[in-house]
Amino acid sequence: MVPAPPSRHGDAGEVRGWHIAIMSTMTTPTTSTTRTDVCIVGNGAIAKTTALGFAQAGHRVTLLSPPARPGAEASSMASAAERPWDVRVYALNHTAHDLLASLKVWGALDLARVAAVDAMDVHGDGDNGGNLGFDAFGARVGTLAWIVEDHNLNGALDAALKFAHNVQRIEGRACELTCSDEGAALRLEDGRRIECALLVGADGRESWVRGQCDIGVDYRMYHQRAIVTNFACDKPHHGVAHQWFTCADGIIALLPLPGNRVSLVWSAPETLADTLMDESLGELAIRLGEYADDKLGALRPLQPEAVAAVPLALVKPHAIVAPRVALVGDAAHAVHPLAGHGMNLGFGDVVDLLAAVREREERRAIGDERVLARYARKRKEDVVMMQLATDGLERLFGANLEPVRVMRNLGLNLLDKMPALKRRLMAHAMGKSSI
Repeated sequence: MVPAPPSRHGDAGEVRGWHIAIMSTMTTPTTSTTRTDVCIVGNGAIAKTTALGFAQAGHRVTLLSPPARPGAEASSMASAAERPWDVRVYALNHTAHDLLASLKVWGALDLARVAAVDAMDVHGDGDNGGNLGFDAFGARVGTLAWIVEDHNLNGALDAALKFAHNVQRIEGRACELTCSDEGAALRLEDGRRIECALLVGADGRESWVRGQCDIGVDYRMYHQRAIVTNFACDKPHHGVAHQWFTCADGIIALLPLPGNRVSLVWSAPETLADTLMDESLGELAIRLGEYADDKLGALRPLQPEAVAAVPLALVKPHAIVAPRVALVGDAAHAVHPLAGHGMNLGFGDVVDLLAAVREREERRAIGDERVLARYARKRKEDVVMMQLATDGLERLFGANLEPVRVMRNLGLNLLDKMPALKRRLMAHAMGKSSI
C-alpha cells in the first residue's frame, strides 16, 4: 500500500522521504524465480483439471492464470440458490465424468444443477426431414452425457485445488518463453520467472503458448456465432437433447437442464446472429417455437435474462507438442459445437497426457521429447475423427441444394435403422472403446 502523503506543513525531509518511498514502491522490480515440475498456463476447466491430475500424481505444479477480473470473487461466493443459470454449459461424456470422478471433483459438483442426457433426437431439415435417435438403453449405459454449467464445474475444480498441497497458483501474464534441454522458462511481465520440466499450454483458441512455439495453425472461419441462453419449457424434456439441422438458419440444439429448463446453443449464420442478438429473448423464444413447440411446449426466458454470442471456427494446429511443451484443450484444437464435444476432447487430452507421463521410462524426464511424441500420437486419431465429423456435418447440412437435402435426410433415416453402427457412433461420442 502506498503511504499517505504528509501534511503540507510537515518537515521538508519528511516530504523528501515520502517521495523516495513512492519511487521505491513503483520501480523496484520483482525478480523471484519459481521452480516446479509442471507449469500450466490457463484459467479454464481444462487447465485446472490438468493441474489437479499432475498434482495428484505427485508432481509439483504451478498454475499461471491471468489476473482476476474485478468483482469475480464476489460473484463466485454467491450461493447456488442466488446464482442464475449459466448460459455456458458443457455436455460432458463418460471420459470427462470418469476423469473428474478419479480426481474427486465430480462429487464436489452441485449435482442438483447437473442434468443427465438420457436420449438425443436429431432432426433433419425441410418438411420431410430425416430423424436419428440415440438413447441410453440402446447404448447399454445409465446415461449418455451430463449437462454441467461452467460455474458449477469451475467452482468444484477451484475447491479441489485449494486442498492440493503441491499446487501453487500464480496470477500474472507471461511475456517470454524459452526452452532448453533442461526444461522451459517463462518470464512474466513483472519480472518474475517460472522454470519447469514441462510446460502445458491450456490457454485457449488464441493460445499465447502455441504462438511462442511457432506452431502453425489452419483456420476455417464458419461465419457463424453460437447464440447461447436458457429457457423454461411448458412440457417436461424427459432428459432428451434435441437438435435441428435447418440449413439456412444453422444448427439449433436444446439441451436439458434440471427441472423444466433447457439450454439453447444456436449456431447461426452471422447475419441471423446479429438479428437474434438485437431481438429480445421473448422474440427468440417465439422463433424457436417453430421447432420446439411440439416437443417442449412454449419456451419462456429465465430470469434474469442472459444471452451470449461466441464466434465459431475450426482451429487445427500443425502440432500439439514442441520441445518441453504440450498443448491441451482449445489450444490444441477447436471444433464446431454441433456435436458438443469440444470440452470432451480437452478432457481426453488430459487423460492421455497424464498417461504418457505416468508410463514413461524411469530415465526419461516428464518433458522428454519421446514422452510428448507418445502423447501426440495417442491423441491424433480421436482429434482428427472429431474434426472430420464436425466439419463434414457442418458442410453437408450447410449446402442448400435440394438433391443434397434429400440425400442427407435419407441418410439420417437409414442410419437410424442400423443399430450396430449407431452403437459404434455412441461409443465414440461417450469416450468408450465399445458398448
